[in-house]
Amino acid sequence: MSTLGPRRFRWLFGSVLALQAISGLASTETVIAEESLQPDPRHENIGELITQFIQKSHYLHVAVDDDLSSQVMDRYIDELDRNRMYFLASDIEFFEQYRFDLDDIVRSKPLDPVFEMFDVYRTRVRERFEFALKQLDTEPDFSIDEDYQFDRTESPWAVTSAELDEIWRKRVKNDALNLALAEKPWEESSDVLRKRYSRYLKRMQQIKNDDVFETFMNAFAHTLDPHSSYLSPRNSEEYRIQMSLSYFGIGASLQTEDDYVQIINIIPGGPASIDGSLKPKDRITGVAQGVDGEMVDVIGWRLDDVVDLIRGPADTVVRLQIIPAGALPGNSDKEISLTRGQVKLEEQAAKSNIITIPRDGRDWRIGVIDVPSFYRDYRALSTGDKDYTSTTKDVKRLISELEEEGIDGLIIDLRDNGGGHLTEATALSGLFIDNGPVVQLRNANGRISRLDDPDPVARVAYNGPLAVLINRFSASASEIFAAAIQDYARGVIIGQTTFGKGTVQNLYSLDQYRQPEGDDSFGQLTLTIGKYYRVTGESTQHRGVAPDIPLPSPIDADQIGESVRETALPWDTIQTTRFRAGAPLDNTIQSLTVNHSARAKEDPNYQYLTQFIEEDRESRSQITVSLNIESRREQREANLERALKLENQRRSALNLEPIESLEDLEDEDRPDVQLDQAAGIVTDLAVLREIQTVPPQTARIAPDS
Repeated sequence: MSTLGPRRFRWLFGSVLALQAISGLASTETVIAEESLQPDPRHENIGELITQFIQKSHYLHVAVDDDLSSQVMDRYIDELDRNRMYFLASDIEFFEQYRFDLDDIVRSKPLDPVFEMFDVYRTRVRERFEFALKQLDTEPDFSIDEDYQFDRTESPWAVTSAELDEIWRKRVKNDALNLALAEKPWEESSDVLRKRYSRYLKRMQQIKNDDVFETFMNAFAHTLDPHSSYLSPRNSEEYRIQMSLSYFGIGASLQTEDDYVQIINIIPGGPASIDGSLKPKDRITGVAQGVDGEMVDVIGWRLDDVVDLIRGPADTVVRLQIIPAGALPGNSDKEISLTRGQVKLEEQAAKSNIITIPRDGRDWRIGVIDVPSFYRDYRALSTGDKDYTSTTKDVKRLISELEEEGIDGLIIDLRDNGGGHLTEATALSGLFIDNGPVVQLRNANGRISRLDDPDPVARVAYNGPLAVLINRFSASASEIFAAAIQDYARGVIIGQTTFGKGTVQNLYSLDQYRQPEGDDSFGQLTLTIGKYYRVTGESTQHRGVAPDIPLPSPIDADQIGESVRETALPWDTIQTTRFRAGAPLDNTIQSLTVNHSARAKEDPNYQYLTQFIEEDRESRSQITVSLNIESRREQREANLERALKLENQRRSALNLEPIESLEDLEDEDRPDVQLDQAAGIVTDLAVLREIQTVPPQTARIAPDS
């Protein structure tokens, strides 16, 4: 204890007293065991360095002061106990003494309060899971009518341990009920849960000092905006491995959310992307090796341990048990089988096909180019290889091939395209618009730069009827392209409002900004340093790109997107830059919308989708579930029956044979309603163009270079 400074000793002593007072611990030995985590001296240096970066380079030029400290406090508590299942109201009250100290702590002062707060959290976690383990001594009575509130994010903090006991009694009962619904006997269910809870306790014991520091620094960074973050040395190396694609996995980014490992996004060209079954926000509950390996329950596991299970030799099978995004607790888990492999560039590449639309005794041929990401092979480019792979080159080639086959219109499908290289977004825009600006960027110093069509003398690759299909997962570079097409009146934007990610990040390897002092790494910082703006001066940030003609989507914009993130930077505007747009499409869009609405009313697939979305969102609005097994069975059967009825109504309207079970559905039976509707709209556009009621969508065509 003699190595601690006076203030650090005061904080540590205060924490010991608080733990004894608020948790009723019987002995000093237990308290000392909980005090094993403590800040490393280099953590203070890292915190000071990150603070300097934030003050100098973050887009908002945030003042690290008491106001920010208060926000960081709330964010840190939220990072630790978002669902309010561990802390007591007295814990939150105890933390108040540090509310306006955290700004001083990250700048120069000891980090002990951060670790003390985590120690209280770890103590509460231990208490809760020890209580949960005791509940497994007796089989729950599933015939009692009572409910479990699984979403407590807006609930008040529990005041007493007895109140938490009741919350956790129901949680354990719900966990057991989920297994009982899977026809597991109590002996097996209790064994599964005992292992799960014990593993969670072990996981807490394995937490290292860097883990605590990273959690806090991310709370600090996320207070600024959702895309700024800090990675510890261990996770920086993990990031490097992922970016090098030098391992074999499933091609998905993961993060922990409460007790679950959750899918953040699917990497184009990876096994999960090719299979198509795994979706963002799905939660992984189990991992099994091979076709018939035992399913290992991974609820409560560390993220890196789950990743280790998912990774493996190329061309081997890994099976995932998941809870689909938005599913209520207790709904049937879904099993997905994937073959491990590297992200394949050829699978990541743009692809094309033709949809035939019968209209007025004629077959209209609508070309579709699916662009999964904005990619460019910089390694090949740097070696002078003129045949380097890029989105723009591939799309230009596909357009040429489609026109040789004869198309009446074109759809660029950007659904689920999370972005990529900015240079490709501007170059792709140049295939459809004449020379001019594509996007504006404003940096943290207020300096505005403009990115133009990088090949202004090249011929426009396509000047026929054009639509861009987007959804909520279309982000970043996708939004830049869609916005340019919309602002130049070059085509019609169809689908769902995009994600709204209009910020620019820079990655700093912190080791480059410190004096050499041993082998310990400082990790890396990702910081938001700028924002994108359309040529009109409007930001794509927060609001995204709104479609000219909206389509229903199963992706809930109230749950996903920049606008639902508390610390997202706001939408704003800068001055419009000079650009030459085509003739306004307002009247055309109005006509297209009328025709589309009339068709949608008669389309069984469209009606099916809208009804499915309505029922799905209604079920996801619930925050409680019944703990009566018969009620749960009835609810599950009712959900399945309703889904089957809805599917058979669709099939009947299309003169298809009904199915007896949803398991009988084949992938080819599932219509792509959005793409079909977009093809119909582009056909309308082609018809209008043919009878010359719409002016050409592009101005002049520049001569070949």
